[in-house]
Amino acid sequence: MMVRSGNPAARPGTLMSAALLLLLAAGGTAWPQSAPPALGLQQQGAQAVPPPSTSAPSVPPAREENPGLINEMGKLFDKLPSILPPIKSPSETMDDLSRLATPSTMVSGRVICPVSANGAPDCKQAADQLCQGRGYKEGKSLNADSAEKCSAKVLIPGRQRKPDDCRTDTFVTSALCQN
Repeated sequence: MMVRSGNPAARPGTLMSAALLLLLAAGGTAWPQSAPPALGLQQQGAQAVPPPSTSAPSVPPAREENPGLINEMGKLFDKLPSILPPIKSPSETMDDLSRLATPSTMVSGRVICPVSANGAPDCKQAADQLCQGRGYKEGKSLNADSAEKCSAKVLIPGRQRKPDDCRTDTFVTSALCQN
């Protein structure tokens, strides 16, 4: 059962309709519309007079700008080929597919990621090590894990923990290997 408020201003649809009407009334300016086509009929008082011809060669008249929706869509379709990527030939498409479909295998293990010069773990090198241990050429890390490794000093009762007592090690646990 639908419950309605007695106040019509409280209804969301009424509010939205009123706001839309106010916007349309306040807008004032709009795009001009072209005159409706004559459909071959002429008014009795007005006869079409051909424009005076000049001795210059016949040049097609410049296209009149009609700022309507259809005209704007036509401009969009004119620009469309420059927006879309070029179409590839079938041989280029097959080359791309064969590059994507290189045989690969997922392997699991646990190899520590060495720390690079900037302090971040280098898991690409660890994935390569994991795959090379299984007879593959290179690898790409799929899953990584990290663990905090602390010295035995942390276990001493009553000792304050210092910033250099523990470090975080990152491990590659699975990799996608390729030949």
